[in-house]
Amino acid sequence: MASDFLQWPFFDPAHRELVELLRNWAQHRLPRPTETEDAASLDNACRELVRDLGAAGWTRHCVPAETRGAPVFDVRCVGLIRETLAWHDGLADFAFAMQGLGSVPISLAGAPELKARYLPRVARGEAVAAFALSEAQAGSDVAALQCHAERDGDHYVIEGSKTWISNGGIADFYCLFARTSPVELREDGASKASGITAFVVDAATPGLSIAERIDLIAPHPLATLRFERCRIPLAQRLGEEGDGFRLAMRSLDVFRTTVAAAAVGFAQRALDEGIAHARGRHMFGRRLGDFQLTQAALAEMATELDAARLLTYRAAWLKDCGATATREIAMAKFAATESAQRIIDRALQMFGGRGVVRGEIIERLYREIRALRIYEGATEVQKLIISRELLA
Repeated sequence: MASDFLQWPFFDPAHRELVELLRNWAQHRLPRPTETEDAASLDNACRELVRDLGAAGWTRHCVPAETRGAPVFDVRCVGLIRETLAWHDGLADFAFAMQGLGSVPISLAGAPELKARYLPRVARGEAVAAFALSEAQAGSDVAALQCHAERDGDHYVIEGSKTWISNGGIADFYCLFARTSPVELREDGASKASGITAFVVDAATPGLSIAERIDLIAPHPLATLRFERCRIPLAQRLGEEGDGFRLAMRSLDVFRTTVAAAAVGFAQRALDEGIAHARGRHMFGRRLGDFQLTQAALAEMATELDAARLLTYRAAWLKDCGATATREIAMAKFAATESAQRIIDRALQMFGGRGVVRGEIIERLYREIRALRIYEGATEVQKLIISRELLA
């Protein structure tokens, strides 16, 4: 992996030390990307990665210091961890990232009792977390969600479903977003973002079931959840009733930056593999790297990668400084995932037929990045956010 970027002014010695320690750990614990044959082996591999990341202290960076987390909750640290893990193994990055996204609503809005109950277990890798927001008709348009929770004394009763839920089926708890008042429409016919509330729902709660498992091109545990008369105590609510949409957006704002960092990690691995292949592959009596077409492709890949990384860590730095960085975060996610797709595609082309053989590093990267362009807000949504900020 390239290390020159760690000298940029966005980082301090603690960030550089973190990356060095993680690279040494990953080289011994993640020697090659995780291979899985079916849902059961995928589930086991993901749980094992969460345990290993927790035992090594990496998932401490997903929760605040007061709940056994790292001394500082630093978006740059989380991004650097994701970038490094993504370079080694997409499933390891996924396992780490979901510990953060799946628990950050508790970190941001949970009562002290909820924080004490869930977050130390997340930090130690003893509990698998999940973020349950999307629905079949409410993916990019979060305000249109229909899963609802009705107050019944000191409980809520939840009815409905969630889909495309990462860690669905293996999570120990879900940070769930449900409607607590009917959908209201704006004058243009779109749903208002009001009336949504967040809850923590334990996986063993009666009435919560896995409706189906979803098989992705990128091998991650994913499922549709069903809620049927699912009763949870009032104490499991996160924040005030009706604050859920704002909490979801705050949570995504933190981890959307780190999606860009993961994309950078995938792209860096593709570039590294492409350079090694160009140096070692001989054809027509020359090395592949001796051809100007190859040299031009590598130059374009490296330049796009640096541009994406600069946008990513600018956004993370702004977030750590306490700035409102909605536009910069959207730019980072948009630019990093789209450029990573192009970089990986160019690397695959260099490898020729070997590049599309299932299980090869480049083929795996190609599947990983295609999904990442959609996760946590598709590219088209990021463009809308950026233009909205520009026109505000």
